[in-house]
Amino acid sequence: MPRNNFRRAATAFCALTALALAGCGEEPPAKPVGPGFTQIADDAVVSQEKLADAIAPFFEDPAVGETRALVVMQGGRVVAERYAPGYGPDTRLISWSMAKSVTAVLVGMMVADGRLALDEPAIVSEWQAPRDNRAKITLRHLLHMSSGLDHTEMAEGDIEIFDADTPRMLFLDGRENVARYAETRPLEANPGEKFEYSTATSHILADIMTRSLTDSKDPLVRRDAMLEYARGRLFEPLGLTSFVPEFDRNGTMLGGSMIHGTARDWAKFGEFLRNNGSVQAAQLMPTSWMRFMKTPSPNNRSYGAHIWLNRTGNDARNQVLFPGKAPSDVFAALGHLGQFVVVSPQHRLTIVRLGMTPDDQLDPVNDQLAKLISVFPK
Repeated sequence: MPRNNFRRAATAFCALTALALAGCGEEPPAKPVGPGFTQIADDAVVSQEKLADAIAPFFEDPAVGETRALVVMQGGRVVAERYAPGYGPDTRLISWSMAKSVTAVLVGMMVADGRLALDEPAIVSEWQAPRDNRAKITLRHLLHMSSGLDHTEMAEGDIEIFDADTPRMLFLDGRENVARYAETRPLEANPGEKFEYSTATSHILADIMTRSLTDSKDPLVRRDAMLEYARGRLFEPLGLTSFVPEFDRNGTMLGGSMIHGTARDWAKFGEFLRNNGSVQAAQLMPTSWMRFMKTPSPNNRSYGAHIWLNRTGNDARNQVLFPGKAPSDVFAALGHLGQFVVVSPQHRLTIVRLGMTPDDQLDPVNDQLAKLISVFPK
C-alpha cells in the first residue's frame, strides 16, 4: 500500500497487530522453531551461486529489515527458497493487504458465475435511501479504490492513529462488523472520480460476495458460505492448503487484510496470476478478468483492480514498486510491513517475500527485488 500513508503511523499500527490477530477469529499457528532452511535448484536457468548471491541480502543486509521467507518460482517450479531461523516451508504468515488481490480474484469468479456484475450498482442496503449518491457505486469503482467513500486508511497530518478508519475498523469500534463500519461512511467524492486506497473498500467487497451466496444473517452461515466458495473455486484447485482467511464476528471475511498462508502457497497464487487465471491447463478465471486486474485504473496508473503495477502513479509520493528497474508489465500483490507476491511475466517469474520491514523503509527491499528479477533472462 502507499508508503506515505504509513510514515506517521507504522509504529502504532504494528503495536496493534497482536490485538488484531487475537480478536478477529482463528488464532495463527505458533511459530515453529528451527535453524532456517535454504534450497536452490542445481538445474535452474541461473546458477546456484548467482541465485544465492541475489537472495542473501534479503536475510543479511540490515537495511532490508526482517525477511522471514523468500520463494522464487521460475517457469512454474520452485528454483530457490530461503527461510529465517524459526520459520520454514510449513509456516503460515499473515498476508496483510496481499489479501486484497485474493478478494479481487474471487470477485472475478463470481462475475464469471453470474452472481455479480462489474458495472451495475453494488447492492448495499445502507446506500439505498432516496437521493443517496452512494447507490451509484459499482464493483468497478470499489476494485479501483475509487468509490468516493470517506475512508482514511491510516493517520496522516492531524489525524491520530486511533481516528483513522483502518485501525478503528479492524481493532476498535468497527471490529465486530467491519462491513457495516465501512459501508456507513459518507461520500467525499463522486464515485469514480478519486483514488483512495482503502482496506475498508475490500471488506465491502467481501460483504457483497457473502450476500451473493446467502441471505442469512447468521455469522456462522455467512462465514461457512464464503469459506466453501473460496475453497471450492480457488484454494483447493490451486492447492492452497495452508490458506486460512480471518472473519469478523458478523461472518465477513477480512478480505482486505488477513489471510494466513505459507510462502509456497503464496507463490502458487502468484503463478495462477502469471498464467492468467489458469492452473494445470484448467482456466478457472476468465483471461479477460486478469487483463482487467492488470489494466491501470483511471485515477492511478500504478494501480489496477486490487493489484499494484510497476508504473509511475499519478502521485509519485505513492510509488510502491520499481518502475525503470524492471519491466513495466511486472505486477504485485502487496501487504503492510513488506509482504510481496511479485510477478514478472517476461521472466516467467514469481517471487514471494514475507517479513517485517516498516512501510517507510521499503526502498532497499524494492531495490533487491528488482535486482533478483534482473538475474533471470527474459
